[in-house]
Amino acid sequence: MQVIGVGFLRTGTTSLALALDRLGYGPCYNMRVLNAEPGRAADWAAAMDGQTVDWGKVFAGYGCSVGSPGTAFWRDIVDAFPDAKVVLTVRDPQRWYDSAAQTMSAVLATPPLLVRMLSWRGPRRPDPEAEVLDRVQRTTWEREIGGAFGERAEMAERFERHVAEVKAYVPEDRLLVFEVKDGWAPLCAFLGLPVPDEPFPRENDAATFKRRQRQALKRTLLPRILATTAIATGAAITWAVLRKRRPSKPNR
Repeated sequence: MQVIGVGFLRTGTTSLALALDRLGYGPCYNMRVLNAEPGRAADWAAAMDGQTVDWGKVFAGYGCSVGSPGTAFWRDIVDAFPDAKVVLTVRDPQRWYDSAAQTMSAVLATPPLLVRMLSWRGPRRPDPEAEVLDRVQRTTWEREIGGAFGERAEMAERFERHVAEVKAYVPEDRLLVFEVKDGWAPLCAFLGLPVPDEPFPRENDAATFKRRQRQALKRTLLPRILATTAIATGAAITWAVLRKRRPSKPNR
């Protein structure tokens, strides 16, 4: 592990991950790794339960960690890799709140009843790995931000407190406080690398995040909507045919 990102989600963590990969610090460990390999979630569940975790084993083969689930355990990871550089992504707390409210808190909220009905798959065999992954996904965000997502003033204060705690904990020569809008220059200077001759990655802004969520929901619900519509149409046609064939009562 060479670089550890400790900024909250929605501070440009995806862009930072792409930039570090471009600079040769990949692959990056983040929540996408757990989604691809659900068995890895057990390590994070153990950490949540206060068990001792071998962070060297968890991050074996990865050059950097950015965003969830790492930020939720940033102190432990920073201590486990004392030679790694630390990057704290930041942005204006008010703008961060707006972005987080429109994306992360919305995604983790309970879906509307109709969506739950259409996406329900009925009783399924227990899948321990999937259950652990779901737990990690749903609790990591709250652990990262210090509790349930709250009102604007409270969340801005938590954001600023996190920044202050990181600055107080990590030595200055090991830490970069970084806004992705500043591009390559400060990041490359901190890492001692030349600036690439290409634009700094810009990925997963709020609009892109919401578009991807809509697309994922559509992929999940569309087949069920079509199936439900087909069943309803078939039932209506059958009812109409049977009604037409029903003998009429004779007039008296």
